[in-house]
Amino acid sequence: VIFIDDIKVSAPKTKEMVKVLANIKADKKALIVMDEKDDNVVRSAHNIPGVRTALVSTMNVYEIVNHYTLVLTEAAARKIEEVYA
Repeated sequence: VIFIDDIKVSAPKTKEMVKVLANIKADKKALIVMDEKDDNVVRSAHNIPGVRTALVSTMNVYEIVNHYTLVLTEAAARKIEEVYA
């Protein structure tokens, strides 16, 4: 599990998301969980094999177990604690 303050990319480019994932040392099979949909993040991660994005409200146990790395934004972690705790 990797906690980050926020995940932002300036434009929906796969290269930028690859750099972000490399900087946080996320494995190739990673699930990025956000509290609100960010189209740039979703589009940037869409073309990377093994990387998926999910919202707190739509994630499920299968997605979590099926990925090696779980990347949570701070806001998503708070929302998970609020909803599931």
